[in-house]
Amino acid sequence: MDAVAEVKKPKKNQAKEYLKNWVPYRIKRYWAYVIATVIALAMPWTTIGGNHLFLLSFDQKKLHLAGVAFDMQELYLMPFLLMLLFLGIFAVTAVGGRAWCGWACPQTIFRVIYRDGIETKLLGLRKRIKNKQKDPDMSKMENKVKKVIAILLWSLLTFLAAADFMWFFVPPEDFFRYLANPMDHLTLVGMLVGIALFIIIDVVLIKENFCIYICPYSRVQSVLYDDDTIMAVYDPIRGGDIYQGHGYEREKKFEKQKELLTVEPTAECTTCESCVTVCPTHIDIRKGLQLECINCLECVDACTTVMGALGKPSLVQWSSEKETLRHEGKTNYFRGKVIAYFTVLTLVLVALFVMGSKKEHMLLDINKSPRLYKMLEHGVVQNDYIFMFANTDRKEHTYYFDIVGNDKIKIKRPSEPFKIGAGKKKKKVVVLEAVESLSNGADKDTPIPVKIVAYAVDDKDKIIIDRQAVFMYPSVELLKK
Repeated sequence: MDAVAEVKKPKKNQAKEYLKNWVPYRIKRYWAYVIATVIALAMPWTTIGGNHLFLLSFDQKKLHLAGVAFDMQELYLMPFLLMLLFLGIFAVTAVGGRAWCGWACPQTIFRVIYRDGIETKLLGLRKRIKNKQKDPDMSKMENKVKKVIAILLWSLLTFLAAADFMWFFVPPEDFFRYLANPMDHLTLVGMLVGIALFIIIDVVLIKENFCIYICPYSRVQSVLYDDDTIMAVYDPIRGGDIYQGHGYEREKKFEKQKELLTVEPTAECTTCESCVTVCPTHIDIRKGLQLECINCLECVDACTTVMGALGKPSLVQWSSEKETLRHEGKTNYFRGKVIAYFTVLTLVLVALFVMGSKKEHMLLDINKSPRLYKMLEHGVVQNDYIFMFANTDRKEHTYYFDIVGNDKIKIKRPSEPFKIGAGKKKKKVVVLEAVESLSNGADKDTPIPVKIVAYAVDDKDKIIIDRQAVFMYPSVELLKK
């Protein structure tokens, strides 16, 4: 009973000290949500020199990255972007667990807007944000009406979210122009409606079950964690061991504080269950590490409020198992695994910038026609080609090309330079002819390597590329005929 009395009589000055400058993680998360939302909405509209910050346009067959437009033929950058994505996920998980899930994931942000914002704060359908375990009483007509209103309000927001997602693939300037003629762009309309319906079903019906059962990230995280990974951790040494056993087989031993104190007199957990009722994925953090934990730190806030009023630090900390669970020293943030992840990330990022800086301002594909060659009078031999030019620069240029290293092969067609607008492509039928013999007495058709140098006539110093082609020359017997 002395232990109970000690818990119930905190020192007021200590209580004030613990809570005086405390800012709940929930408020910090809300600010993180605002920043993530602003970035997600602003990025599709932000352009540099007419190009978007990020756009993967299947319509225009282009990738915009940091204000630079790359043609589909330049998608050698995509592997670097995918490596950055996955290595970034691995690095963040190794350091901060499922910090992405709790602090920036659209699924979590959507649920907070719908559940905490619309249902709780706006409509009062739920009584308190701090109790996420108790669902509204839907037997009341008033609550049914509020539920319908909540879904309708959320549905309006889902179309904005769906449109924002699509703006990364269809730029806003094209998106609204296409929507002005919906019957001509039924695929676009169908995808917009389909994505919006999925978000509605996900947030209203599936809820956090998406995080628990559907999202593959929770399964991946378990192999990325180590003893120094930061997460929400309950301190059983201070609070008392509420559960017995191991892993998911652990069973709850104590429901009330007086039961706990009879076994562990120094245990500080009040068994108020605040950390349980506030959890959006419906877990008890006191049970230990669980895949369902999304690192939202709601349980840390709940325990800080309760224990802070008792003049004590929270029993649930955003810390590592090494520091809080086993008390084996401070968390090591700069361990080998983390350094390796960020070293590789840096190398990939440097490679991405280097490759991106080598962007070609024109592209050229050369395809030979099915006919091997055409023989004319006086031993003249012609080969036909299809040249596909692409102007990837931001202004119009005049293009032409030369044959380098073989003065016996001449350009028959086209005879004059030609213009291609900014971002446009042009197909040219090219005829090369050999005006002197190339056979060297060969008794069969001979492939002659040809180097093509294409360039912008008006900016040859900057825009110039070379390609290899093959000129087929007939055998001596055919020439004699």
